[in-house]
Amino acid sequence: MRLLADENFNGDVLRGLLRVEPKLDIVRVQDTEVYQASDSVVLAYAAQENRILLTHDVRTVTKYAYDRVRAGQTMPGVIELDNDLPIGRAIEEILVVLLTSQHDELANRIIFVPLS
Repeated sequence: MRLLADENFNGDVLRGLLRVEPKLDIVRVQDTEVYQASDSVVLAYAAQENRILLTHDVRTVTKYAYDRVRAGQTMPGVIELDNDLPIGRAIEEILVVLLTSQHDELANRIIFVPLS
């Protein structure tokens, strides 16, 4: 699964995901040319790189993601994580989504975590 972690995504969650599932292919926005770019640019980059975006930014990323879908532009998917979710539960629920889905099944979708 190819992932892009948004600029402000919780580093403890990222480290935990990789500790539990080391084969995940995660790139941080900070390590790309779109560091400090707008959310719409980050989503375009995620689409270009075919990476599902991990984010905490429900307000703007959700809007821009739906705008992309309505415009017929590609979007590999977004996983929106509640900031208040305990780290262990966040890792667990993100892995449930990733390990029970094929990459293309998340295309044009926004998954909100916690799942319930």
